[in-house]
Amino acid sequence: MDGILPRKFISASISGSLFAIVLALIVPDPFGETINSISEYMLAFISTVPIYLIYSVPVVLTYGLFTSIISDKLAKFILRNIQTKKIEMFLSFIFHSVFGLILLPYSLGAAIMFFITDRLIQKYHKGDLLVHAFISLAIPLTLWLFFVVIHYFIY
Repeated sequence: MDGILPRKFISASISGSLFAIVLALIVPDPFGETINSISEYMLAFISTVPIYLIYSVPVVLTYGLFTSIISDKLAKFILRNIQTKKIEMFLSFIFHSVFGLILLPYSLGAAIMFFITDRLIQKYHKGDLLVHAFISLAIPLTLWLFFVVIHYFIY
């Protein structure tokens, strides 16, 4: 698989963490209570990020990683006789989006974020992907610990 699995693993760790933060910024209170001040918003955001991390990162690491590999391989298989990388990338984006439709709009956002993260890593990453794949697990764990500690001291 020529480094595709470690690259996807890194992409899943980064995009799952980013997705939890972005989702907490957009929906700081998943129960729909009104937020009346910036301090309430910040407290809700800080409280919600660890919860979103607990749920989003494992899903992105399993379902997202698996469907991303399928999307890339399917796009490559369909366009095996065409040497245009832009069409292959576009078709892979379409497949990522289709797999992301399972839990609209949240999973679609996560799928698009995963796709963008994976393409950036594919384009710019140099070095040992396998070592970085293991290190990338520290991203969601560190973020979770960071927000839990902040919540502990504030609340």
